[in-house]
Parts: sequence; structure tokens; C-alpha cells
Amino acid sequence: MDAAVVDTSFGHFENAEQITFWNGAGGARWVARRAELDAMLAPVQEALLQRASIQTNERVLDIGCGCGATMIAAAEKVGPGGSVLGLDVSAAMLTAAHELAPAEAPVSFVQGDAMVHHFKAASADLVISRLGVMYFADPVRAVLNIRNALRSEGRVAFACWGELRDNPWALEPLQAAYDHVPKLPGLKPNAADDFAFGPAEWAETVMTDAGLRRVRLERCDLALDLGANGGLDAAVQTALAIGPAGRAMAGQPAEAVEAATSAVRKALARYAKAQSVMVPASFSILTAVDP
Repeated sequence: MDAAVVDTSFGHFENAEQITFWNGAGGARWVARRAELDAMLAPVQEALLQRASIQTNERVLDIGCGCGATMIAAAEKVGPGGSVLGLDVSAAMLTAAHELAPAEAPVSFVQGDAMVHHFKAASADLVISRLGVMYFADPVRAVLNIRNALRSEGRVAFACWGELRDNPWALEPLQAAYDHVPKLPGLKPNAADDFAFGPAEWAETVMTDAGLRRVRLERCDLALDLGANGGLDAAVQTALAIGPAGRAMAGQPAEAVEAATSAVRKALARYAKAQSVMVPASFSILTAVDP
């Protein structure tokens, strides 16, 4: 999608860059590799849903639902008497979610920016997110707005990447690419980014400043199969599709991209065994309760 024609009017102007990205290259890459990414992130989703403790007949809101895997799994837990609403800024990813969802699943979808979306008051028992809440220009405002959807004593469970330094699946391809392409511009502290909620103190501060209580952060370290059993070439494609290395290579000359891609492949090769490429990763599960 041409960034020039992306409609960002439904969101806050400070989130326009993120909305444009997820309706352009970012969303397109996720849709193209949806099956592989869902397989790769299955351990993250499993940990999130376990900590969320979804009950039968509950009403669930999924922030940054993407292509729908987590909300569909949540719908299986709430059953026909419950409901799951998925919200995302990406039209392409929501279309993929529509296509993936079983016709009988109690799910619905809306394109919106959670920082300013008009949620129906007290409409959710639980808010979840698999790696979808790190991209707000003002995360405290976003969580405050999300709280409008929660009933009293409603619960929150968010999965967020840890710090970049603790995620070799993203860091090592980026470092390899930097031998051939310019470094990405530095980000302001706590700026919207894949790893914005990596620092535990900041993530907990956002939740508490937004008025949530019983805030708990649980760090999870594991190895993810970057290629989803598709081998080294698939792992390279994933690293370039969703990691910062791909953003560093965007718009660079073809010869530089080719060299950087080869360097990324070499960096990941040491993790390859048969068809798996198991690379260390770190994420956190943030849980809290609405007063």
C-alpha cells in the first residue's frame, strides 16, 4: 500500500507514523508470513493465555490483534456464550483475521487506534495483547483509554518483547546488517518501538500511572524457532520481515541489501539444526487489575 494514501484519520496524529507503517510495509510483511509467525510465536501466545486465565462466557478485548491468531484462541476458551473483539490499526491484517476466523467463532473486528478509540464502557472482562501495545506515542494515555472498556475488577494481560539486547533473534541480524547498511536513527527514550516495553521499570510505570493495580511483570526467556521449521532461509526471511534488520535495509541499494542479507544468514546459521533455527528471545507478561 502506498503510504501516501493511507487513511490515518481514525487515529491520534502522534501515532500516524505507526498507522502508516502497519498499513504499508509492516502489515504486508506480517500478512505474507502469517502462518510462519504464528508458529514462531506460539510459545508467547501460550504463556499469555495461560496468565490471562480466560474463563467461559467472558468478554475479551484483544489490542493489536493483527492477523487474529490470539483472539481466535481466546474465542475457543470463552465459548459461544462469550465474545472477543479484536482491534488493530492495520486494514490488511484485519482482513487476514477475518479470513482466518471460523464462521462460528464469537469474534468481531474493528480498525482503530487504542489510544483514542471510543470503547464501549465496561464492555470487557479482560484485555489481552500479544506484542501489540508497544507502539503508542503516549502509552499511559493509551492504557487509560483501554481501561474505559474494562468493567470494575477487569483484568489486563499483555505480552511484550524484552529489551533488544536480550533478544538475539532481532539483535544479531541487525548487527550483521550494520556491516553493510547505515545504522537506524536513534530513538528517544521510551519511544514507540518493538522493544519499548523492554525495560521492566518503564513497563510497570506505564501500567501504574494509568491507574491499574496489582501490576505484575513476569520475564520469560526461551528459544524461538525463527524459521518455524522451515530452515535457515525461512529464518532469514522472518528476521528481515519483522525485525529491525529489515527496517535498516529498507530503501538501500540492491548490492548493499544482498550483502546484508548474506551477513544475516551467516549470523543465524550457528543456530540452525536440521530445519529448526532456535534463537534466544525474551518477553514479559504484564498483568494487572482495574480498580
